[in-house]
Amino acid sequence: MRNLVIVGGAGTVGEILFQSLSKTYNVLVLDKTIKENTKTHHYVDATDYKSLLSTIPRDTDVIINLLRMETDKAIEDVVKFDSMTDVFFKASYYLMLAAEKYQIPQVIFASSNHVTDYYEKNGHSKLGREITTDDYPYPKGLYGVLKIASEQAGFIFSLHSDLSVINIRIGSVPHEEEKVALAKNDRLKRTLLSREDLVNVFESAINSNVKYGTYYGVSDNPGKPWDISNAKEELGYQSRKNTEELN
Repeated sequence: MRNLVIVGGAGTVGEILFQSLSKTYNVLVLDKTIKENTKTHHYVDATDYKSLLSTIPRDTDVIINLLRMETDKAIEDVVKFDSMTDVFFKASYYLMLAAEKYQIPQVIFASSNHVTDYYEKNGHSKLGREITTDDYPYPKGLYGVLKIASEQAGFIFSLHSDLSVINIRIGSVPHEEEKVALAKNDRLKRTLLSREDLVNVFESAINSNVKYGTYYGVSDNPGKPWDISNAKEELGYQSRKNTEELN
């Protein structure tokens, strides 16, 4: 059974992945919010490289980077900028350094659809077609900028080491029950990554042989703004539950 480590795994996405992937893999969740270590959940400050090295098991097969923090401004002040850089860039780099040091084969990075949010409005592409990963990234805020930086850091690791890095630009994963969330949010009808498909896209990445790649993680919703054709072709991702099927 392969060993997975989910860093920043105490949030909504991490909980969904942990509950499902634990049926097939040995999964360890690492997060700064964990107060008491258990067999499956440990505390770690991912912005501290030494802490990562002492916490990540050496026999890990895959690291999933779900690190997050609250941000709601396009341009942040110096204090928030420093915190966001620590979480969204430095820690991403540290995780890949740790993976290289311990010869962990793969890192999967939870990027964001916000790296191209200039092209999207209310869940509609403004390009007259679906937004692809080949479109030059134009984010509307610092969050998206730092996600792009981490994607590109992954490229240099894949280029200069044996590490495989897969970036998944996640769509919308609501905390509340999906049908309830859809009734409240029109954009979600197009941008939802259903819980079933969230697991599907990450498990597809885990089982792929891709050395480096970037993909949109969204369900195959009617009118979705992002193209998922390369995820289907290169990862073998299949969307099994979209918003049409949830209605």
